[in-house]
Amino acid sequence: MARDPLRPRSAYHWWQPIVTRWSDNDAYGHVNNAIYYHWFDTAVNNWLIGAGLLDIATGDPIALVVETGCRYARPLSYPEPVEIGLAIARLGTSSVTYRLGAFAAGAADAAAEALFTHVCVARATHRPVPLPENWRGAMQALQE
Repeated sequence: MARDPLRPRSAYHWWQPIVTRWSDNDAYGHVNNAIYYHWFDTAVNNWLIGAGLLDIATGDPIALVVETGCRYARPLSYPEPVEIGLAIARLGTSSVTYRLGAFAAGAADAAAEALFTHVCVARATHRPVPLPENWRGAMQALQE
């Protein structure tokens, strides 16, 4: 069964540069798959904070990760600079699914592509709440 190709650089609307670290490489000499999830979480939260949507200390609502998945196409290795592209794949009532691409700096083709779903919840109860309108508006600007 053939799998769909990973999306190109042009599919992403916001970028987070990543500096790889010596400790990111595993015994096989490439970045360990778990490290990609650190990068994706960093990119999403940096965008939310930078857009003025998320205050991690006292903000309400907050966003919790409920699902992730990643496909890998080629390895990345320290000391290679990396860029994480971000787009919104789906906006629900209380959830958002981000599409993220991991690219070697300046590369046209993704090394990995992930889906990452947040559910918006009340800080005190951790129960789902609708995405605030300012969140929805900012996210619509990044939709695929």
